[in-house]
Amino acid sequence: MPTENFANKSGLSEHGSSWAHTALFGLHEISKILCAPIETTDAIRRVLTVLESFVDMNNGVVVLFDDAQRVDATIGAPANQMEASPYFSSMPEQAIGHIVTSRMPLVVPDVALDRAFGFSVTPAWGVAAGKIGLIGVPVIDRGRVTGILIIDRPAMQPDSQITDLDVRLLSMVAGLIGHTVRLHRMVRQDREYLLKAALTKERKSEAVSNAGTGIIGESAEIQSVMDKIQRVAKRNVTVLLRGESGTGKELFSRAIHAFSPRNTAPFVTLNCAALPESVLESELFGHEKGAFTGALSMRKGRFEMADGGTLFLDEIGEISASFQAKLLRVLQEGEFERVGGTRTLKVDVRIVAATNRNLEDAVSKGLFRADLYYRLSVIPIFLPPLRDRPSDIPLLAEEFLRHFNEENHTGLSISSDGLDVLSKCYFPGNVRELENCIRRTATLANGPSITAQDFSCRSDGCLSSIFSGARHDDPAPIPSRAPVAAPEEELPLRPVASPAECPSSATCALGGGERPSQKQELIDAMETAGWVQAKAARILGMTPRQVGYALRKNGISIRKF
Repeated sequence: MPTENFANKSGLSEHGSSWAHTALFGLHEISKILCAPIETTDAIRRVLTVLESFVDMNNGVVVLFDDAQRVDATIGAPANQMEASPYFSSMPEQAIGHIVTSRMPLVVPDVALDRAFGFSVTPAWGVAAGKIGLIGVPVIDRGRVTGILIIDRPAMQPDSQITDLDVRLLSMVAGLIGHTVRLHRMVRQDREYLLKAALTKERKSEAVSNAGTGIIGESAEIQSVMDKIQRVAKRNVTVLLRGESGTGKELFSRAIHAFSPRNTAPFVTLNCAALPESVLESELFGHEKGAFTGALSMRKGRFEMADGGTLFLDEIGEISASFQAKLLRVLQEGEFERVGGTRTLKVDVRIVAATNRNLEDAVSKGLFRADLYYRLSVIPIFLPPLRDRPSDIPLLAEEFLRHFNEENHTGLSISSDGLDVLSKCYFPGNVRELENCIRRTATLANGPSITAQDFSCRSDGCLSSIFSGARHDDPAPIPSRAPVAAPEEELPLRPVASPAECPSSATCALGGGERPSQKQELIDAMETAGWVQAKAARILGMTPRQVGYALRKNGISIRKF
């Protein structure tokens, strides 16, 4: 069904070789356009413009489908882009369906005489009168129809070879378009993937390591703490970190040191609750040779070791009243004497202290010196418990698992349902408990991925869950009046999510009764800690006073070695 118009425009009837040359030149121009680094729609518009220059056609439209065979884009030549969508909408579904399902070209010599169309020229076709023929070819790439290329022209005459040449030419163009569309989509998907990966990496990098401090979290609560730390770190003032056990007070103290002008000087730590008073004094102030039995040589204390840098005093609320007076002098004057010595030493040390006790309550009861409290609490910073920043739990869990994999040369991952279990847990031991949970579960996991069923809380095997009803004293001070908290020995319960929201009756079920295995698990924790209450308290995410109460409550005697 050739057309004389096409023949006249292409010169096929008189000079077939001239038409072939023109078509080859046109395909060359089209291939250059499709290889150019431009957007898909712009490229196809330019292709239709070039196609109009050597193919007799009134309108040309390319319709692209998405993976679900829905129309993704309708593209016309620049001159009639506004009419492209209504033009395609005027096509009967039967005709479109034939092209898509058969994956074969559709040739309609006169749409007014074709049953599929059943009408003459419509306004959407942009032709006032005359017979219109149509050619539609599928855009196929790798055996799948990804679109349709349609052109129309004045009605064609039957029984001519030109129609076959038209179809072949348009099929070649459609093939080039299909290949290009696939490549463009792959590039777009890769670009989106890389952009998303870069954003995720940047976000995790910021969350996992705030300026190299190792603090993990992107929640508003953590960002607020980090903002305050960065401001405070630049000033030479004493900082008191407040928060429950396991919230990472030492890590935040290191962040203060890292952001401070003292970051090239020593950072020295001391856990005040881990040592008896006599040893604590020697550790902080040092001792002279012969100061006591076993003092075979002079030894510098932590204050001297931290000279010019930062000294972190953890569990400051556990020191005795007599030692509080000795510490107060150093904080006020920056002077002290070694144990057994008479020479006064002066040091330049920035103090960062930390406690999980309610110091205001201790001051009101006379258990903690008010003057020392005010000396320490120049800049109080309150660290949020893990339950108040659940959005950080997946980041923390993945980071702890990464460390586990590096240490043990494994490649474990954690499933989404596993992260969902963690996100619903209460974690009375906070970040420390979460890390222990990840390490324990990774060690005992049955497959390459940690799932919800791998967590010990599913079988009531979570060690710290036996103390999940216990809470620390509220670390937040009330400026108007020191709060009177419930005695720690009463171990009051803290309300939590309903059982339906929790993955197990262990760590999450804080409102329930006492577990029957509490005594044995307490003994296990004490044996692991060598029957040192301070160490057992750190394992269980509690204070030494709470461990002492639990021992008395369960009738467990301290074993002496």
